[in-house]
Amino acid sequence: MKKIYMHSLGCSKNLVDSEHMVGILKKKGFKTTEYADKADYIIINTCSFIGDAQQESVNAILTAAGIKNQVNSKAKIIVTGCLAQRFGDELAKEIPEVDIIVGTSGFEKIDEYIENYEKNKKLVVDTAMHEIDEDILPRNILTEKWYAYLKIAEGCSNNCTYCVIPKLRGPFKSRKIENIVEEAQMLSEQGAKEIIIIAQDTSKYGIDIYGQKKLHEVIQKVSEVEGIEWIRIHYLYPEDIYDELIEEFKNNNKLLKYFDIPIQHINDRILRTMNRNTNKKQVAELIDKIRSEVTGAVIRTSLITGFPGETQKEHEELKQFLNEYKLDRVGIFKYSREEDTPAYRLPDQIDEEVKEQRYNELMELQQNISYENSLKKIGATYDVLIEEKDVENIWVGRTYMDSVDIDGVVYVSSDKDLKLGNIYEVKINDALEYDLIGEVHYEMV
Repeated sequence: MKKIYMHSLGCSKNLVDSEHMVGILKKKGFKTTEYADKADYIIINTCSFIGDAQQESVNAILTAAGIKNQVNSKAKIIVTGCLAQRFGDELAKEIPEVDIIVGTSGFEKIDEYIENYEKNKKLVVDTAMHEIDEDILPRNILTEKWYAYLKIAEGCSNNCTYCVIPKLRGPFKSRKIENIVEEAQMLSEQGAKEIIIIAQDTSKYGIDIYGQKKLHEVIQKVSEVEGIEWIRIHYLYPEDIYDELIEEFKNNNKLLKYFDIPIQHINDRILRTMNRNTNKKQVAELIDKIRSEVTGAVIRTSLITGFPGETQKEHEELKQFLNEYKLDRVGIFKYSREEDTPAYRLPDQIDEEVKEQRYNELMELQQNISYENSLKKIGATYDVLIEEKDVENIWVGRTYMDSVDIDGVVYVSSDKDLKLGNIYEVKINDALEYDLIGEVHYEMV
């Protein structure tokens, strides 16, 4: 029986593709292994969003090549995902150890690519953009069983000037609601209590196939699935957050009041140059609206510093915005100059030293804001999903305010054993810059 080893890099959307590939191959009789040197097929699902991600992907491929050359000569190397889509021909030329190269839309035919290779024993390269099949694909969850990502659309049509995703993933294409709900049911049956709904831009869901925004309907249907306790939404673009969606946040008890809204900058000129369809006034009004209408709303965003042409004054404007609005969660990224993007050709590229300085200033500022926000939570009680045991009588979990891997955690003390994947009521008695410390009251679910 052939064994596969999966190494998934990059974003959660890529992880879902990896889970489908493993599910498809297991259904065909393959087994999984945690050891690359024991595998018949080493699959590396790559990322190519920014330079650092590309380098990490290349390093993973070279590591697999080393295993093939020195330890397991029978291993076949499969490179899939965004790096394969973007640089498939170069990979074939530069790393001869690679046997199969598949772009971003070929994951659902991974079994066919392997069959093709087994039959012909020749390098297989396919980076054409294929239509994604609407049928529900087998899926083998690679995260902890109590949470899972649910992808509701493929691709992106926003064409932000700094981003290569539309070239790698194609235009935005919503999945049908009935297929999304069927997959949610499958995930719940596998033990998922928290469903994290994702797409490159979830707020545009439905426009392309239904002629109107339908994310609120997806949430309603998924919340009806038995076993699902929490629903979290990622990547709501500010210009497309609409009243029915906000109403859903207000009234649906399963929908976590967690608004992940990537704004990238706050200066109007920079936003126009980024080809973002919003401005400072609209962003400010949206934040005020959410905070006034949704009790307990938590707002996360991502920001880019050092975008071409960004002046010191525009950088200060961003700092002033953070100081004024004191957002709950902020991810800050230094602009990465990527070929195949319009921003690559813009004049006035910012020196790396200046980027680093601005990045550090923003990080320090947000760290202080985050600490202020955390201190205000002392004395409050939250539902906490327990995910791991730290040391004796101390567990680690997340509140509705914290998404997996990108936000803070809660360190929970308890004299009794806590069950991983269960939700407990926890009283907060101390705070760190990004994390909280509390004591368990009792089990909620």
